[in-house]
Amino acid sequence: MNKHKTSILTALYKAGEDGLTEKELAKALDLPKKAEKKLADDLAGMKKFGDVTNKKGVWRLKSPENYFEATITHVTPRSGFLTDESGELPVEYFVRGRDMKGAVPGDVVLAKKTADADDIHKSPEAVVFAVLRESDSLLTGVIVAEGNRLMVMPDKLCDEPLFIAKAGAKPLKAGDKVAFSIKKRGERHFDHTVAIADTFGSAEDAKSSAEAYMLVNGLHTEFPNEALSEAARFNIDEPDADEIGRRLDLRGEPIFTIDGADTKDIDDAVSISKVNGGYKLGVHIADVSHYVKKGTKLDEEAFYRGTSIYYADRVVPMLPKELSNGICSLNPNVDRLAFSCLMDVSEEGKLLSYRFEKTVIRSRVKGVYSEVNKILDGTADEKIKEKYSRVIERIPVMRELAAILEKNRINRGAPEIDTQEPKIITDENGICIDVRVRERGVAERIIEEFMLIANNSAAALAMKEKIPFVYRVHEAPTAEKLTLLNETLTALGIDPQGVGERSTAADLAKIISDNKDSDKYNVINRIVLRTMMKARYSEEPLGHYGLVMPEYAHFTSPIRRYADLSIHRILTDHVYALSNEKINKKYKKFAAEASLRASSTELAAIRCERECENFYMAEYMKNHVGEEFDGFISGVSPAGVFVALDNTVEGMVSVTKLPQGEYEVRHGVILTGAADGKVFTVGDKVRVKCVLVNVNGGFIDFEFV
Repeated sequence: MNKHKTSILTALYKAGEDGLTEKELAKALDLPKKAEKKLADDLAGMKKFGDVTNKKGVWRLKSPENYFEATITHVTPRSGFLTDESGELPVEYFVRGRDMKGAVPGDVVLAKKTADADDIHKSPEAVVFAVLRESDSLLTGVIVAEGNRLMVMPDKLCDEPLFIAKAGAKPLKAGDKVAFSIKKRGERHFDHTVAIADTFGSAEDAKSSAEAYMLVNGLHTEFPNEALSEAARFNIDEPDADEIGRRLDLRGEPIFTIDGADTKDIDDAVSISKVNGGYKLGVHIADVSHYVKKGTKLDEEAFYRGTSIYYADRVVPMLPKELSNGICSLNPNVDRLAFSCLMDVSEEGKLLSYRFEKTVIRSRVKGVYSEVNKILDGTADEKIKEKYSRVIERIPVMRELAAILEKNRINRGAPEIDTQEPKIITDENGICIDVRVRERGVAERIIEEFMLIANNSAAALAMKEKIPFVYRVHEAPTAEKLTLLNETLTALGIDPQGVGERSTAADLAKIISDNKDSDKYNVINRIVLRTMMKARYSEEPLGHYGLVMPEYAHFTSPIRRYADLSIHRILTDHVYALSNEKINKKYKKFAAEASLRASSTELAAIRCERECENFYMAEYMKNHVGEEFDGFISGVSPAGVFVALDNTVEGMVSVTKLPQGEYEVRHGVILTGAADGKVFTVGDKVRVKCVLVNVNGGFIDFEFV
């Protein structure tokens, strides 16, 4: 469809149900008198093809319900995706490259739905008619030499280099990773000209690609000067003495922290004792809300970031280091302000009572997961025993209670999804030298159970008092997804055990536990996880399907999550006896805004961490091209077969490297169509050779051995 006809459709869309006469349309398009004949011809042709209707001289869109405004979210050289957020839930549409009209991520466009989703694995389809609002967002690419001229090869926009209309402040050379904006737009992506915004160094370095990703996705790595100035006031060794005097003093209690060896932002500590009839458990959380007040620049920046981001050897914190690593971090042997959840738990693991108190604590020791695990398995040396001497007798009690809580969780029917997370190892220059599976031992599970029960208590209090809150919610899978799970498991030769439209979390848990020793265990975990909805934040207490908890919130990490900071703020007023009526008036709107922001920033952080991990994994595999590895098929698509290695590195065997054939995906897990009858099924063990690596794109190419 030509540019003139798309302008007509755009004008009629904006006119809505009222429509436009031919004269009004000519005026809306600012057409000269001599162009009115062409307008009449175009309208007649568009009516013939069913694009528009005419009733009593008024032109309107035909099937206006198929037209909508949307935002471009993703673009590749051959396709793109846009999202319509006008409904209750956002809907993502697939757009073919030729139908993108040169639109880039962030653009608001007028689109028309052309096809419904005919499969749960596919998106509905649409075409772009016009760009209504141009985004000024940045994109990434690599400088390439075209003869004597330097141009930019975009990472994802198109597969032809773009002309540089304006260079940046730094000198450019071929191979540089850059961020750029669109200087002048064309009708197609490869017609755009660009302006260089920043240069990051070699595109062959994962660090450069990660830094570029952060910039173009609006993820702040530096704090505004105003926020830094406010943080500087908190560059103190210990809290204010007057504030300490107003709090419950727990400095005499054997409280301590357990985290990873490299953790600097320590926001949770625990205490435990065994008493007649059960346990007294304390979960003590850094009182960030005492320092970060609503309306300050620190708070504005924390709200914008929403969460800290962790990848490879980098932390992009939600709060400046004066807070996150300093006065808010529960470092050992110093006084710290805390918000404590003090619980009584029965011998059977039932939560008997809880209360929240503003406290002052002094951690006995900075515990490390690996060291605590050695104490628990009896391999700790004298040096470790000496380090933990003041709390070592509490550690077996912790394990005892955590085991009871874990058993109760399993008995509730909560699925134990075992996902392998990568641990990126870098050298002193930030270069990836190894990728391993992140270990999760007994100590890690103990702390998880204690955080769960504290989070549960916070949500239970809010629901009981009917005060505004930021809940962590996880809704049940749709009937469609559960039906698909049944079909997928059956296709893999796994007994679905009657999983269907109304299956509970316990049904999914049984599928996982019954296949614990299966060679498809990893795949089953992935498929069940994919079946579940994404957890999010909400001001409504919708419950947590995966944990089988009607009351759940995030209370335990206010240094790195704004959701937790938000509910600390609300609970503070409750603890200080502000009436529920005033709390509702003060926080109702805030809880809704904080929930929405926390959900969106969490998704952005997850995408960032995943993308950056891909850069570092590719950097690691760059030194292993030509080597062979064992792995399993982790996914299939018409483009090829995805293979995951034992260390979590994932690459792809392109369909061009497979036997000749007409390939199609069945049930989302089987690739068929090879002329020789070969079938590729998710979960199959395979051996592959690494043949090509692209650090800049985070791509790893395999071929079957």
